[in-house]
Amino acid sequence: MIIAGANELASNKQLVDAMNVFPVPDGDTGTNMSLTVMAAAREAEKNGSLQVADIAKAASGGALRGARGNSGVITSQIFRGFAKALEGMEEAGVQELAVAAEQAVKTAYKAVMKPKEGTILTVARGCAEAAVRLAEETDEIEVFLKGIIEDGHKVLAQTPEMLPVLKQAGVVDAGGRGLLYILEGALKQLGGDLPVTLQDGQSTAAAPETNFASLASVENESITFGYCTEFFINVDHPDEAVTTGLKAYLGTIGDSIVCVADDDIIKIHVHTDHPGLAIEKALTIGSLSGLKIDNMREQHTNKINFSAEAPKVEAPKAEQPKKDVGFVSISAGEGLTKIFKNLGVDEVIEGGQTMNPSTEDILNAVDKINAEHIFILPNNKNIILAAEQAAKLSEEKKLHVIPSRSVPEGISAMFCYEHDADPDEMEAAMKDAIQQVDTATVTFAVRDTSIGDKQIKEGNILGMLNDEIEVVAEDVMEGTKELLRNAITEESEVVSIYYGADTAEEDAKELSAFIEEEFPDCEVEVQDGGQPLYYYIISIE
Repeated sequence: MIIAGANELASNKQLVDAMNVFPVPDGDTGTNMSLTVMAAAREAEKNGSLQVADIAKAASGGALRGARGNSGVITSQIFRGFAKALEGMEEAGVQELAVAAEQAVKTAYKAVMKPKEGTILTVARGCAEAAVRLAEETDEIEVFLKGIIEDGHKVLAQTPEMLPVLKQAGVVDAGGRGLLYILEGALKQLGGDLPVTLQDGQSTAAAPETNFASLASVENESITFGYCTEFFINVDHPDEAVTTGLKAYLGTIGDSIVCVADDDIIKIHVHTDHPGLAIEKALTIGSLSGLKIDNMREQHTNKINFSAEAPKVEAPKAEQPKKDVGFVSISAGEGLTKIFKNLGVDEVIEGGQTMNPSTEDILNAVDKINAEHIFILPNNKNIILAAEQAAKLSEEKKLHVIPSRSVPEGISAMFCYEHDADPDEMEAAMKDAIQQVDTATVTFAVRDTSIGDKQIKEGNILGMLNDEIEVVAEDVMEGTKELLRNAITEESEVVSIYYGADTAEEDAKELSAFIEEEFPDCEVEVQDGGQPLYYYIISIE
């Protein structure tokens, strides 16, 4: 049912994307939710268990680490609460599922600092309330689920009355619709209408191979450790000291380590050049199952079994010297990446507007930095939750999430970096610095819509100030000038222009000359950001 739900959402993700209120080319709800649920479905498919608790837990873990964007993080929390309520169960009927639905909603609401009604949370709560009522009326799963979906659609239809911005745009909540697609896929599966493997070649199930596979040596400098190794260790009530020691050992032979213990199993994920050593160590703890090894240096994924001889591979790279603090930033564009690197950022994750990095992407970047304290700069309001979730999952390093909503805020925060500063004091200084920055952006509309009193047509130029649409224009330069007239005030001192990949340097210099003439008290800087989709990202301090 999880796989069928993932398939249904994947088939309709563009419809969900189209429901986004803002017409800008952003990381859309349908795409983010689909990537998150696909991650859950892959883990559920790999699990192989017939027990509902195992499947729910596997799906929860996959969703948690594959979560992208706010909608993805909230969806992962729904999976997490559902799995928590089903712990220890071999199977579940309508009564157990109703309790799990209630727990799922409670967990999701707790994950959001300021929950808003008229969103996926509202639809999820409506579904849970229906589940509790229907559990008293029927024992038939199909009737139960159908009733939940019907009530869910009734709640979804009410979301425009709860959020005026939805009513203005003439749409229902995209996240809520995505959630119902998941449930509709599960219902279709009960009727036998959908396949039970992931669509579009995303199935991870593979028949066991009877012959040992030999591996060719393939160089790829972008991959530190060549083999993605995953397996379960079957052990009753593993001691915390055992998992801590295992994790420490895996850290000496690889990275990207996930070591999660449950009552009767330890889940291992590690990237290493010596998978045999990882397995030998695990065998001292318990028997193994679900073994999967991928050669990441191949352009395609190779599923292999172990032979007696370990493959000949290069030695791991030397560990970087440990330092007090490190930095991870998210941005898109070669120029912006260089700027963050020059300011002292260790790892820049390519992402932002069109592709929100997942929690696991952030954790993988953290793993590459040998520092006790690591600062995360999301630089996008839709990535902050994923960064905060990464901070909760990180065990060995202290992550400081600076809730930067834009690239200019992230750059301003980095100017607070002092080599010998106390990390907590630096965090406070960075959080204060990002409040002193206004961000103006110029992009284009990807569809017709209306926002407030503004009528927007596909292809219009949109000028935005701190994520609010200020200007709708026909011409990039004229629209940008109008935006800056609204954004620059008497208190403004410095204006930094980062021009995008589709903007000529001459146009950026013309804009700079306009600012110097119109606002002579402002200092103006022009830099090549190279960002896609946005003609200009402008910092006003």
